[in-house]
Amino acid sequence: MKSSRDINFSDRLNTGAKARAEQLARAKARLKANEETADERQQARQKLVAEREARIAARAAAKRAEAERLEAKRRAEEEARLTAEREAAEALARKKEEERAKLAQILIDQKAARDARYAARKARSR
Repeated sequence: MKSSRDINFSDRLNTGAKARAEQLARAKARLKANEETADERQQARQKLVAEREARIAARAAAKRAEAERLEAKRRAEEEARLTAEREAAEALARKKEEERAKLAQILIDQKAARDARYAARKARSR
């Protein structure tokens, strides 16, 4: 066995060079392996991106559909409210007209009764 004192400067340089060469060889091997699987990884990434975009588009479409549904519901409720108000106003107007007609008939009947009493009184005095 060699002792650590027997190692000279050139041995250390050679050992370092071998280590660097081995590291470079390992890095090149890893790079080559990565290049072989790079297309697969790129396709997988593109597939994930496409799926994500599809999910985002589906959520946006669902959001738009829900907003349209709520808007249609709001418009229908508003239309129903306006129709109910219009019908209530028409019913109130009809009721007032009926009351006016009833009051007019009562006044006509009262005048007829008064005229009849007046005519009867005149007939008695003659």
